[in-house]
Amino acid sequence: MGKLLLRTIFALLCGLLGLVAGIELGHIPALAAQTGTLARLRDVGIPALIALIGVALSPYIASAFERISSAFEEAIVKMAPAEALSGAIGLVIGLVVAFLVRDIFAPVTQWPRLGPIISFVIYILITLFFAYTGIRIGLRVRASSWMRSGPHDGTAPPKLLDTSVIVDGRILEVVDAGFIEGRLLVPKFVLKELQAIADSSDSMRRARGRRGLEVLNRLRDTSGRLEIIDRDAPERDVDSKLVTVARDLDAPILTNDYNLNRVARLQGVTILNVNELANAIKPVVLPGEEMSVNIIKDGKEQNQGVGYLEDGTMIVVENGKRLIGETVGVQVTSVLQTAAGRMIFAKPKRA
Repeated sequence: MGKLLLRTIFALLCGLLGLVAGIELGHIPALAAQTGTLARLRDVGIPALIALIGVALSPYIASAFERISSAFEEAIVKMAPAEALSGAIGLVIGLVVAFLVRDIFAPVTQWPRLGPIISFVIYILITLFFAYTGIRIGLRVRASSWMRSGPHDGTAPPKLLDTSVIVDGRILEVVDAGFIEGRLLVPKFVLKELQAIADSSDSMRRARGRRGLEVLNRLRDTSGRLEIIDRDAPERDVDSKLVTVARDLDAPILTNDYNLNRVARLQGVTILNVNELANAIKPVVLPGEEMSVNIIKDGKEQNQGVGYLEDGTMIVVENGKRLIGETVGVQVTSVLQTAAGRMIFAKPKRA
């Protein structure tokens, strides 16, 4: 229905323009002097013919207009809301400036013969120039920067997902639990890296890549907030590209990558680290508490045994090497928090 209406409008418009052009063509001195049959042909035939040509060309013009509109719409949809708003503000300011400076070229209209046409062309050019410049400046400055000191509107910012957090998979449970608000954005260069991992000749990397793609599919189906964005940056490596895009969109990065964590924070980009979240919600263990642990292997130091809690926390048991394969009661002696996680040191309750 929409396409039919658009094509009807363009057919009427092109037909009307053709009719006007045919009438104006009849004012040429050589045609204006004709009489009789040639005069009727001039007054009716030529306008009707050009109008029909305009109607015949209208579907092609409408199709070109549809393609341009669709491309423009896609470009707007891929922008962050603040980016789209800043571009629109820049466009309006550019058009206002173009309107204000138009009088500078008013004397050109007084030139003989071609003055009005030249003045019109100049006005079109300066309008396009200031509109384009306004959009560019608006996108660079961005409305989010203008309003950063103002009150928050309650809308959660989008989050950028990097490869490590996608492959890890725990982001699914975090999103399902409602701890992540806003849109989840995956740039195409991250998706490309994930596809390269899934196509790797190494079986372990291939399995991790395929798991990452499955995680993205499940995120899209369950949350409905996953978006693949066509944003890129001039940097070569994926981490640098991600930091640049995050800074441009004013969006935090969801990651498990320790190095990306440090680099991004040095550049003022907010990081949401799933490992830090996992460590934060682990139950507190204090020295002197008792628990049961299954010792599964020996530790780095002599006579140490190593076991794990259900949440993956490592427990190093003194003199536990001889107890490998057994579930024993232990008493916590100390807790060590590291960047990689938490380690609990304990000793058997029985000597």
